[in-house]
Amino acid sequence: MTRIHTTLLLLTIVGSSHRTRADGPFQATGFKVGEVTESSAIVWTRLTLRKERNSSDAPKVEIVYEQAAGGKGRNRSVRGVVFPAGLTVADIFEAAPGMDGDVRVAYRMHDTIDWRHTGWHEADGLRDFTCQFTLEDLKPNTRYDMRVETRSVAGTPGQSLDGTFRTAPAKGSSDRVVFTVSTGQGNDDQDRPDGFNIYPEMLKLDPNFFVHTGDIVYYDRLAKTLALARYHWQRMYSWPTNVQFHRQVSSYFIKDDHDTLVDDCWPTMQTPYMHEFTFRQGLQVFREQVPMETHTWRTRRWGRHLQIWMVEGRDFRSSNRDPDGPEKTIWGQAQKDWFKASVTESDATFRVLISPTPIVGPDRDTKRDNHSNSGFQTEGDELRAFIATQDNLVVVCGDRHWQYMSVHPGTGVREYSCGPASDLHANGWNQSDYRKDYHRYLNVVGGFLSATVEPGGARPRMTFRYHDVHGKVNFEDTLSAE
Repeated sequence: MTRIHTTLLLLTIVGSSHRTRADGPFQATGFKVGEVTESSAIVWTRLTLRKERNSSDAPKVEIVYEQAAGGKGRNRSVRGVVFPAGLTVADIFEAAPGMDGDVRVAYRMHDTIDWRHTGWHEADGLRDFTCQFTLEDLKPNTRYDMRVETRSVAGTPGQSLDGTFRTAPAKGSSDRVVFTVSTGQGNDDQDRPDGFNIYPEMLKLDPNFFVHTGDIVYYDRLAKTLALARYHWQRMYSWPTNVQFHRQVSSYFIKDDHDTLVDDCWPTMQTPYMHEFTFRQGLQVFREQVPMETHTWRTRRWGRHLQIWMVEGRDFRSSNRDPDGPEKTIWGQAQKDWFKASVTESDATFRVLISPTPIVGPDRDTKRDNHSNSGFQTEGDELRAFIATQDNLVVVCGDRHWQYMSVHPGTGVREYSCGPASDLHANGWNQSDYRKDYHRYLNVVGGFLSATVEPGGARPRMTFRYHDVHGKVNFEDTLSAE
């Protein structure tokens, strides 16, 4: 039933970064601006009970497993999820419990006086107290100031947060564009007391946008229920470094296995290891927790010289255990058809496929979850052959816990693996295993990838740079337009 508010508030914008009342609602998990185009953006926020998340010293949940003979790792069944007496998910360490209330967004072109604002919307308690707004009729290549305001059920003002974002340049506009890419951030692998080093380092580059390629959170160990899955997002996005970054840079989010259900998952997988939490619920939670439109596979144009494609790697895939062949797929036929058609139609100078998992590799011989593995070789060959026919089309991928840049020896397809968010999360490959037929760069470290498109007259250039967690550039590769 719709609530009736008896108090109306005038929209007031002040210069402070936030205004807070002691009784909330608050935004401990910040807000995110996503899916930006030249004329639109989606703003996501979530109302919280307190200004900050629970203490790191608060109680923890215990997962109790069955001790069946032969059961180990993901083959174990969960016997129960045990909280300290009288406590729930809202009370455990680093949780940021939600709160009822309303929210709206005010926005304006940077340094102008003409503010626009959305109506008040009720935070959805059935969707973890989240709310999303679509801003439309925006100007291309423009910086916008914004404020996310909250109020209680009774109409009392709560916390407000300020931020900024930039829209994409118009399709025919020749503009410099910088974007950054990351993957694999583990809540127990942060590398500074307030979160992750990469976020303030990326801000120094003043990127137009950011892409997270997946493994945004890791459900496997604790997310045995829907409430505990949501808890993972509360922990990750209440780190101050993450809150501050997303208040200043728009983002696109791609999910992978660990933020869908469990390691190397597929839709029909049955795993007692995840207890009550299901693949379908994983799809639901992802859409709750990030700005997102209808499809999780989409393309975005950033001016004359850049177009990116972000693909879905979990929803349509065959079982990893199926024998390889023409029918075995990660993308599904509809997505493949869309990708090939839209790439062929594109007249962007540089085209970048951003994939949650590798297409070129190399990867470990024991893996069978991505297109560089033998388990999906048929579809991998199909995609690599198509990409090789396209001028200035390259692959950026996440998933792997190390940085590499490789060139496929058979097709010449270039792939840039961005690497994990911290050095603590870097693993899975031997630093000395440099494969000359593939690698141009290999480094088992954390950090991020940046890409810069320079118009450059008749020969536009695109430069990929590998940064360590402190922003230092370890390797760069420049493409000149053909």
